[in-house]
Amino acid sequence: MIGYYIIIGVISLASWLISNRLKSKFAFYSKMQLQNQMSGAEIAKKMLADNGITDVEVISTPGRLTDHYNPKDKTVNLSESVFNQRNAAAAAVAAHEVGHAVQHATAYQWLELRSKLVPMVSVTSNMSTWLIIGGLALGAASNMGLGMWVALAGLIFMGLATLFSFITLPVEYDASNRALAWLKNENVVTSQELDGATDALKWAARTYLVAALGSLAMLLYWALRLLGND
Repeated sequence: MIGYYIIIGVISLASWLISNRLKSKFAFYSKMQLQNQMSGAEIAKKMLADNGITDVEVISTPGRLTDHYNPKDKTVNLSESVFNQRNAAAAAVAAHEVGHAVQHATAYQWLELRSKLVPMVSVTSNMSTWLIIGGLALGAASNMGLGMWVALAGLIFMGLATLFSFITLPVEYDASNRALAWLKNENVVTSQELDGATDALKWAARTYLVAALGSLAMLLYWALRLLGND
């Protein structure tokens, strides 16, 4: 199992480095003011209109890095800084979130699949590790058969969370591709601003990749523990 701990260490380090790099990138591109002087909210509304989407509202949400698209109430939620600011970072985030709205409007298959898993994963993901540990403890203390079934249930739940994290990857990458293509094709930003938006979204996507790999490593670790290959 030493190899596992090495992998987890590498993934944790990569996650920390990418997270810090992402913050520095967004801080840098937040200083790159747009020549068109459009705010993140204005960019989001224009992209929705250009894609013929009239039933999605763009709203401001408190906090930092709280930007998201909510398919339930069809709202593009932009953090206060993105909603009001007029820079390359705000343009990238606003267009990315609208990219999810476009996915929803066009029934993008990976988004549809992820949405179906959300209710289940939101409940089971917090239970998985506790079920596995509880099952192992139960098996060691009194009932090996029952303990194994409980632990396996936890492993299945963890597997669903891992599957969800990998399904998220094409959803996020596709939303960024849609955003960047629109920013370029509609001449919303200059070439330099587009390069900044592209770089910012590239680093944001890497956080999802590292998270998925970390989830897979955790799943493999507990699977090996349950199989007795430690």
